Amino acid sequence: MKYGFEVAARAGAPMAVPCSIEVDFSATDVCEVDPLSDSRWEVLVSGHRQASVFHSTSWLRALQTAYGYEPIVITTCSRGAALTNGLVFCRVKSWLTGRRLVSLPFSDHCEPLASNSAEVDDLLFNMRQHVDTGKWKYIEIRPTSYQPAARTGLHKTLTYRIHSLDLRRSKAELFNNFHNSCVRRKIRRAEREKLHYEEGTSEDLIGKFYELLVATRRRQCLPPQPLSWFRALIDAFGSNLKIRMASKNGLPIASILTLSHKKSMVYKYGCSDVRFHRFGGMALLFWNTIQEAKDKGIEELEMGRSDTDNPGLISFKEHWGAVGKSLSYWAYPYRPRFTSGTWEKAILRQLVPVSPEPVLRTVGKLLYRHIG
Repeated sequence: MKYGFEVAARAGAPMAVPCSIEVDFSATDVCEVDPLSDSRWEVLVSGHRQASVFHSTSWLRALQTAYGYEPIVITTCSRGAALTNGLVFCRVKSWLTGRRLVSLPFSDHCEPLASNSAEVDDLLFNMRQHVDTGKWKYIEIRPTSYQPAARTGLHKTLTYRIHSLDLRRSKAELFNNFHNSCVRRKIRRAEREKLHYEEGTSEDLIGKFYELLVATRRRQCLPPQPLSWFRALIDAFGSNLKIRMASKNGLPIASILTLSHKKSMVYKYGCSDVRFHRFGGMALLFWNTIQEAKDKGIEELEMGRSDTDNPGLISFKEHWGAVGKSLSYWAYPYRPRFTSGTWEKAILRQLVPVSPEPVLRTVGKLLYRHIG
């Protein structure tokens, strides 16, 4: 049976501007919350030990600004009560890839915030109605530890490796734990080469970063993310985002983009000029990032996800002492996703290397909002 009820725009706010939401109570009583206007979501994220940068309103606001995705939170907590659980999704509406609920687009991971797995199972079971009635094509979640129960109907679609570096040791201990030839020697090489390091979000740095990113994505046979995405991230995160750049004789050779959230620093994007890899630019960037994080009392450096068929990237992260674990994505109903042998990737491998840069930028601008 379905019932209508009113949800306030903000926690504790009067009901002068309510919105009516119809919810199916056949499985469990749920509410839908707007995480960008309801302050209860930020309170839950700030206090929940499994909340990450991808739960933050900064990340959700950037997704909405750049791609037009609508963030929502599903919870069993009633109107006016403090949030003790929540599943955050984005509504992705695409004529190319269909209407779907994703937790969350372009996010490495997004753990359901709840007291126990049974709460999450109830929420997901309830959400199946959106697919079963044909309103949405599928639901996808990207948890770091939660595994859906069979009754939810979700199936594993993709598996990655995700790495993090524990920063709760001294700088000396961290440095000595780095791989000698693959990390420590490269840091020393960067120092001998007198590479110039700079950081910030100036227009000059944004431009240099994006040029390196376009070149790197071409090398990977992929179109670049739109520049508007990075501008949206900068606007949303403010001082919690940094572009870090290494240059040789005035020429940018490597850059990374990091995000800070609570006690974690997240390496989200990296790019480089392959002609200058021998100078140790990436090693310098990561070492400076680690030292800055230590000085700020940050306890973890998230180094992102890696495809399981990319041993080079996995080894790079582990050479820094980062510890990896398996990361699986789940969907209802089951949906096979890209693998390295699909014809779509074969086409990209043929077209991307020979496409002019303006074409690549345009393709990225048009494509990414459909593939979140």
